[in-house]
Amino acid sequence: MFYLVARLVLKPLFWILFRPRVTGRGHVPTTGAFIIASNHLSFIDSIAIPLASPRRVHYLAKAEYFTASGVGGWLTRTLFTALGAMPVERETSRAAQGALDTALTVLRRGGGFGIYPEGTRSRDGRLARGKTGVAWLALTADCPVVPVAVAGTDRVQPVDSRWPRPHRVTITFGPPLTFPEHRGQAAKGRPRREVTDRIMEAIAALSGQEKAGWGQPAA
Repeated sequence: MFYLVARLVLKPLFWILFRPRVTGRGHVPTTGAFIIASNHLSFIDSIAIPLASPRRVHYLAKAEYFTASGVGGWLTRTLFTALGAMPVERETSRAAQGALDTALTVLRRGGGFGIYPEGTRSRDGRLARGKTGVAWLALTADCPVVPVAVAGTDRVQPVDSRWPRPHRVTITFGPPLTFPEHRGQAAKGRPRREVTDRIMEAIAALSGQEKAGWGQPAA
């Protein structure tokens, strides 16, 4: 109920401030587990995509966002909770696997989970080669991956900028990808790399971004 009420409040405000162009919403599966795999330009991406998606999408967020004090801490905690964000400790030795395990719990319940295969925000607007965690997640959960491209969010809140500013954003959902030929091969490096590269190629086709470091080994 809290999610529905918050969405009713946040979505019109987001539309007024950022005038988003959203295409391909019909590509998000109407039932069952799914993964949203997107390029990553700004902190705002984790707000824009859930508000544009026709189904709830969970994202991981730093645990500090849920523990900050004062009015600002309360606002941040309320916003992230409303958007379905889930806290994760990022400084522990098992942080990466712990994050994937949390995502897997959501997917096994038939929900949607959002991930940025690049692993971090792009600082130069180019699209980095994806890390294979997204493939492990897709193959382990055996669910479709919806590639997504965001544009303009880096103008809303540039890297190192504290506050957002009004600017039009674009969110494009692509056709879902499935990988039946690699079913049951989540533990194998080559299938994970092939699946990840397919996902990143789909994101690149939607975003039109220049590729960066795709010829280099990636985890």
